[in-house]
Amino acid sequence: MSLIDKIRRFKEDPTLLKHDHLVQGVIAAIDEKILQRGDQLPSVNTMVSELGYARKTIVNAYEELKNRGLVESKKSKGYFIISDETRITLRIALLLFAFQRFQEEFYNTFRKELGKRFQIDVFFHHNNPEVFETIFANIRGKYGKYVIAPIPDPRFIPLLRTIAPDKLLIIDRYIPLPRQYSFIAQEFERNTYIKLGELLADIRKYDKFIFIDSSFDSPVDIKNAFHKFITDYKINGSLQKKYKPGSLKKGNLYFFISDTFLWEVLRDCRNMELKLGEDIGILSHDDHMVKEIIFGGITTISTDFNDMAKKAATQIREGKPMQVILPMNLIKRNSL
Repeated sequence: MSLIDKIRRFKEDPTLLKHDHLVQGVIAAIDEKILQRGDQLPSVNTMVSELGYARKTIVNAYEELKNRGLVESKKSKGYFIISDETRITLRIALLLFAFQRFQEEFYNTFRKELGKRFQIDVFFHHNNPEVFETIFANIRGKYGKYVIAPIPDPRFIPLLRTIAPDKLLIIDRYIPLPRQYSFIAQEFERNTYIKLGELLADIRKYDKFIFIDSSFDSPVDIKNAFHKFITDYKINGSLQKKYKPGSLKKGNLYFFISDTFLWEVLRDCRNMELKLGEDIGILSHDDHMVKEIIFGGITTISTDFNDMAKKAATQIREGKPMQVILPMNLIKRNSL
């Protein structure tokens, strides 16, 4: 039995639309091994001739099959079968900075919220422009939805705009795209400044406020917020790119953007028998379970990544435009 025969079988069902005849016919042909990976689908013109359907109906059906990750279109060549996972509703490309703990939290919640009928393929660009462009070139046109934590650089806007607004969701870092595009992002400078202000009395307990910006991809807006805060409130503060093991000084408050040196400071705190929250203070960006538990808890300024993931999953399922700037939470614990 041919693909055309399969589609004609579905034409006999009066409850199905013409669009569904085509989609279900191709899926049935894949399930029964009539079509296999690498096989080319009939051209749109051939389908029009064989079935008598409008070109738009056939193109829309082929596009849905692309969204499900079953079909790939090759310019000037046609449509080809690329997967036999017919139970997948939508194939999603998730492009993140790196698999850090808070992004792992985002992924786990996102995966759980969507369920098994959504296939999620994860990629990491590590804030490297060349890696980002290579991954983008490899995944473009192969997925029904793209969920991307972008490098916040205007030069990537034309690249992102090659994806249709209904297929792209920007997460985590904001990048200015036309208003048709959806985003669920953080705002760093204003929110960090506000949360530091809420901690002013605690910060003044310490002799010096040290900002350790060890991450090459950390938002510059957080550093701007720190400088504005110590200037406005006349706080004795400074910025360091790294922490030298053994250099921990009683009376200092350390603010970490990434966790690269956080663990070394905590180890020195233990080895030097300094009491966290009294002898020294620690403040960290981006919360996760470990920071809730260790040393009686680390105070954090953080977006709720579970909430970000739930909103992203809702946008994927419902397909409605969503433009959200998430608030930041101050979670006070023992370390301050």
